[in-house]
Amino acid sequence: MEHQTRSFASKQKPPGTKNLSHRFNSRKLYYLIYQYRIFSSTDTLPENWDEVSAQSLFLQSAYLRVLENSAPSNIRCEFIGIYQQQELIATAMLQQVDLAQLDGFGSRDNGILSSLRNLLFKQFSSKLAILGNNMLTGQHAVSFSNKADKSAVLTTLKHYLSTLNPAPHHSIFKDFEHSDRSMFDLPTFKKSLEFSSQPNMFFDLHSDWKKESDYVLALTKKYRDQYKRARKKADGIEKRQLTLEEIKQLETEINQLYRHVAENAPFNTFFLAKNHFYALKQELGDAFRFFAYFENGQLIGFNTLIHHDEILETYFLGYDEKVQREKMLYLNMLYDMVGCSIHNGFKRINFGRTALEIKSSVGAQPEQLYGWMQHENKLINRYLGFFFKLLEPEVKWIERNPFKS
Repeated sequence: MEHQTRSFASKQKPPGTKNLSHRFNSRKLYYLIYQYRIFSSTDTLPENWDEVSAQSLFLQSAYLRVLENSAPSNIRCEFIGIYQQQELIATAMLQQVDLAQLDGFGSRDNGILSSLRNLLFKQFSSKLAILGNNMLTGQHAVSFSNKADKSAVLTTLKHYLSTLNPAPHHSIFKDFEHSDRSMFDLPTFKKSLEFSSQPNMFFDLHSDWKKESDYVLALTKKYRDQYKRARKKADGIEKRQLTLEEIKQLETEINQLYRHVAENAPFNTFFLAKNHFYALKQELGDAFRFFAYFENGQLIGFNTLIHHDEILETYFLGYDEKVQREKMLYLNMLYDMVGCSIHNGFKRINFGRTALEIKSSVGAQPEQLYGWMQHENKLINRYLGFFFKLLEPEVKWIERNPFKS
């Protein structure tokens, strides 16, 4: 189903926002008029959607079909096309998230603090409109063609979020890079809180690493010993890549291992559908890799990876906690991801923003991402910075450097 096309035009040119306008000739200045079209089904997307969405695999139709068929039950997705007259110049995704459908939001706190946090979230922060992907880390909110005025696109999207009925508690633009911050220096975002939570962990691979042993040789003795100890602990574990049919056959066991990790996460806002990994493999094919770990024929863990141009995106994983501790399974998974990246010629690994210190110990480095948030209640919005720090305290961790100087 495609919703009615709507238009948004800036009525006047605010001071300091000259990139909200476009000069068609040297004599006359016209203000941009961008239209947006809302698509709730990939069947109705325009033919050139993927071409305009080239900046992110996670805005292209194959991945959007995965969300169509296996999104978390508390997330509803809309796909947004931004048009200049009849030309598609930008694509975006909106996820409306209902946290009230969850029993809790993770195990970061215990007792009274946890109960207070859950109460506040459900009463004042449970309905979220996220311009971006709540299931991923990174800028998968919007993709621009080279004809798009980025600030005008963002202004148009902000306008659309303001028309949602019922109004969400929070309207959020998620996970933009430091270099993108200037795009939000606009009057329409003046009342929004710029925020940044845990950093994203990126691993840049050296061009002279041709095999995993080259990476190991680059480590200091302390971290080479850590690598050897972890690999020795994993003796007896079989690792193999699963086919589409095998993912389907093991769907129940996979979901149990995933839920074990997700339910014990410090903060969680959704649970994947049981068929999510099957849907991913079905749509993305070889670009999606599912690695399973077995002990005595029993599935004890898995991790998933997605090829995204020259970046290897780490996706969701699961494991048996008892085996994880005994076999250092999570650390071995990280080393396997590094090895996979080297073997396949990737330049970067996106490790996401959890388990910061252990990812740092294998060589990942933090990069800050930024978001813009506005609450629908004017009083709460005035003190939003205070509430954000209260409910999302700073994570303390020690950054490691495992490489020789």
